[in-house]
Amino acid sequence: MATLNKEHIEILQKIVGSNYVFFDKESLDNYSSDQTEKLFFQPEVVVKPKTAEEISAIMQLCNKHFIPVTPRGAGTGVSGGALPQLGGVLLSTERMNNIIEIDENNLQVITEPGVITEVLMNAVKEKGLYYPPDPSSKGSCFIGGNIAENSGGPRAVKYGVVKDYVLNLEIVLPTGEIIWTGANVLKNATGYNLTQLIVGSEGTLGIVTKIVLRLIPLPKYDLLMLVPFKNLEQASEAVSTIFKAGFTPSALEFVEIDALKIVSKMLDSHTVPVTDDIAAHLIIETDGNDVDVMMQEMEAIAELMTQYDIGEIFFADDNNQKAELWKLRRRAAEAVKLVGFTIEEDTVVPRALLPKLIKSVKALGEKYNFKAVCYGHAGDGNIHVRINHPTIKNSHGNAEMKSILRELFLLVKSLGGTVSAEHGVGLIQKPYMDIVFDKTTLHLMRSIKKVFDPNNILNAGKIFDVD
Repeated sequence: MATLNKEHIEILQKIVGSNYVFFDKESLDNYSSDQTEKLFFQPEVVVKPKTAEEISAIMQLCNKHFIPVTPRGAGTGVSGGALPQLGGVLLSTERMNNIIEIDENNLQVITEPGVITEVLMNAVKEKGLYYPPDPSSKGSCFIGGNIAENSGGPRAVKYGVVKDYVLNLEIVLPTGEIIWTGANVLKNATGYNLTQLIVGSEGTLGIVTKIVLRLIPLPKYDLLMLVPFKNLEQASEAVSTIFKAGFTPSALEFVEIDALKIVSKMLDSHTVPVTDDIAAHLIIETDGNDVDVMMQEMEAIAELMTQYDIGEIFFADDNNQKAELWKLRRRAAEAVKLVGFTIEEDTVVPRALLPKLIKSVKALGEKYNFKAVCYGHAGDGNIHVRINHPTIKNSHGNAEMKSILRELFLLVKSLGGTVSAEHGVGLIQKPYMDIVFDKTTLHLMRSIKKVFDPNNILNAGKIFDVD
């Protein structure tokens, strides 16, 4: 990999304008970290293009001179996917922040990648339409980053993840060509599905510059309840019980009591009574257009829960209470990180095996002397494990923690799961790819990367090591 020189900087300034090329220390520092552990990698320059054509010119320059490029959205990732660990150019999409068109007749939206996810959701909501994927960071993350990571969120259990809504993408290849990957249609059996290949590829195959998403009609109503459990394993067992009984909630979230205590204290919230006899809570939401049917479903689910050792079930009476409950859940990651749970793993197993996963996480903590809190999207088997080790704050580059996490992921694999559900691989999960993929599969993936990026300049070192 090459480093930048004065001539390269001058060309970048001509491409995007000198006001959008930054190489002062403060700017470089601002783009040297994201929400991943406590990692810091400084780029050589930060560039903020406005158009696909500008990105094309940047990529042609960097490809010609073997300069590494790291694409970045809002910097809310937790797997290190937007960290410029090789230096080079940090390419920010923050200026590409326009919603181009909301097509109410075809239930589609065309957007640029730098639009905040919640802004997009609210814009289509005003038209009576719904874009369901809603990661916890929806108020700050970019839709382009969601495409890169194939993000999910609480409502994935009913509505699916980002890949289920992407119809077509405009991307700039590492060599500078601008292409569309598909068509703005609901069915497409024409050739290889490049659109779905790009979704979840973590900015390693191309830079997304326009996104076509399908939408659905907005449900009129939603109901929310909180079920406190006195036993951790029973809380996770109850998840499978709900689905076996024929119910599909719009969200089914698991929050261990330690995480709830921490986030309640940070937000000074007293919405949920925190008592020592409670081990975990399930947040259960239903939505739809017939509130009477939804009430019947919620009452039936509540009755199912009485077979377990639970506390008093709490029903949210109004939108304010619903918002407060969701705030507690969505800010759990921020809260626990602030008090020392800096290492986060994005585990996923078949949901009926959640009790075994959570029990094993706790056993690992006792074995290796660390604290762990669990929370996440129990409805689809996706639990986030946050680790607070007395001496280790980063898993990246730490042999001892890597050994511990390898043990965790071998367990996850034995349960039929994998090493990342929605956070991506990036730098953090990269050492464990061999657990879930054989050599042939990894070779195929590396070969795909080489076809798209022959000089290995685009987000190099993510998912795979640099050759």
